[in-house]
Amino acid sequence: FAAAVDKVPFRIHLASHADETSVLCHWQVPEAHFLEAWSDARAHDGTASIVQPLIAPLYGAKSAHELLAAFSDRPDRSGYDIVREYWSQQSHGSVLRPTLVPTAKADDTADAVPPAFEASWRRWLHDGVIADTAFAPRAVAAKTPAQSPVAAAAPDALEIAFRNDPAVLDGRFGNNGWLQELPKPITKLTWDNAVLVSPATAERLKKGGVPAMQGGEHGQIISDVVELRYRGRSVRGAIFPVVGHPDGCVTIHLGYGRSRGGRLAVGAGFNANAIRTSDAMSFGTGVEVVGTGQRYPLACTQYHHLMEGRGMIHAVTRDEFVRDPKSVHEGPGIEPPPPKMLTMYPEVKYDGYKWGMAIDINACTGCNACVVGCQSENNIPVVGKEQVLRGREMHWIRVDSYYRGPAENPETYFQPVPCMQCENAPCEVVCPVGATAHSDEGLNDMVYNRCVGTRYCSNNCPYKVRRFNFLLYQDWDTPSLKLGRNPDVTVRSRGVMEKCTYCVQRINAAKIATETADRTIQDGDIVTACQQACPAEAIVFGDLNDPQSRVAKLQAEVRNYPLLGELNTRPRTTYLGALRNVNPELGE
Repeated sequence: FAAAVDKVPFRIHLASHADETSVLCHWQVPEAHFLEAWSDARAHDGTASIVQPLIAPLYGAKSAHELLAAFSDRPDRSGYDIVREYWSQQSHGSVLRPTLVPTAKADDTADAVPPAFEASWRRWLHDGVIADTAFAPRAVAAKTPAQSPVAAAAPDALEIAFRNDPAVLDGRFGNNGWLQELPKPITKLTWDNAVLVSPATAERLKKGGVPAMQGGEHGQIISDVVELRYRGRSVRGAIFPVVGHPDGCVTIHLGYGRSRGGRLAVGAGFNANAIRTSDAMSFGTGVEVVGTGQRYPLACTQYHHLMEGRGMIHAVTRDEFVRDPKSVHEGPGIEPPPPKMLTMYPEVKYDGYKWGMAIDINACTGCNACVVGCQSENNIPVVGKEQVLRGREMHWIRVDSYYRGPAENPETYFQPVPCMQCENAPCEVVCPVGATAHSDEGLNDMVYNRCVGTRYCSNNCPYKVRRFNFLLYQDWDTPSLKLGRNPDVTVRSRGVMEKCTYCVQRINAAKIATETADRTIQDGDIVTACQQACPAEAIVFGDLNDPQSRVAKLQAEVRNYPLLGELNTRPRTTYLGALRNVNPELGE
């Protein structure tokens, strides 16, 4: 690409960051973020929409429309004028007839629009879509492509699979700290990609002189660096065995190893594209894995708060559940919770609201959307790879991965773990300054300006859901970062313990709104950030004092169970056991 673009005599690059393409160009035009620009788009069925900006451009950047307009005979048009003018030429009364090119002439102006257009324009902006713009369906038939002959690989040859990274995709989000620090599903790696293999393949490579990995301090992984050789090309990366991964195959994620593109993107991981060819964009055979003798630390959060072997996941097959519903709470490591009266504290009655949460293990896919949603809502800082290696990530909710069965084909379960909001909270009794206390609605509150950072509460928490600001992770001075924070949530400083609050700011906002309307909070009025972000609707929040609320009904189900209930912490957050609907014809 570099050789091809060098033949262009004058090169201008429109981009939001100075990336690898920018260095090959004479000029770079700063690109407006898509949330700053007017544009248009079509859905999969052809339905058109007007894309409206959420904020004005912060730094005077330009959209693609404005850049192209700069080369026309009317270079001063704004993105709004361009989009509005184009669609004014496509409307004829109330019927829209889309065309591929605008019909505006050079002497037209943005105000020269049909009289009926203004009403249509306002309707489109209000509705979000432009009516009657879907494409007419067409009957098509797929043609079978000609199969090119593939050379037979050696029996012991390894296959290689290229995949987009689940967080930074192909690298376009590499400068996003939230996504770089987001633990990836299954592997729980942050700030890196790795050479993923199955445990059996790792053992096979180990016999060939390529050791896999070993544990380090704070649960970090010290992995051995291997060199992948494929079709005369090579790249180096850290090896990482993953249960459930196919044997005889190597998977590497794209999007890392960037040389430019922002302070966060540069230096993270290795460039998988270095061994990727145009005829093997996603899959190939004959890759060679060679040890290098080097080691590399991987920031993996799965091993920071180990609770395995204690009955964390309750799961049975559907047939077992039908035969005996209580079987979901039986199995290795599962202990029944003690009687409620087994406590030093009196039973507390909540006359008003009693907030609670139910999380369905059966529905959770481990996508980590709840983690990012919580981070955005609650101004949770990014701490960087060095701090994650020390076990100091700040996420208020984590998604643990658990496996059961053989390593080559295990059952996989995901468990989101926020603060449990315990009734008998172990953290409250050890705080010397009363920084963590119970509210009259049962919330385990955290008073930041009382906290002196003893961390006794974190030591006494069996769920390890409290986070401590070891350093001043927040930037208090950059103006654009202030705009990105939630003004309803305190921005914490150094030396403060913090945790999930059930989005108490949303609870208080709902209280104000309902008191103004002279009514009580109804089920569904409050949606927590993790609940709002979950695409599988695995998280449900509400008032346990309302027997008709979804959360009350879910916690009344036979599948419901408390996490580590045998400790008698009596958490307000509970889980619904998983049911596997096994098809005997397909096997487990």
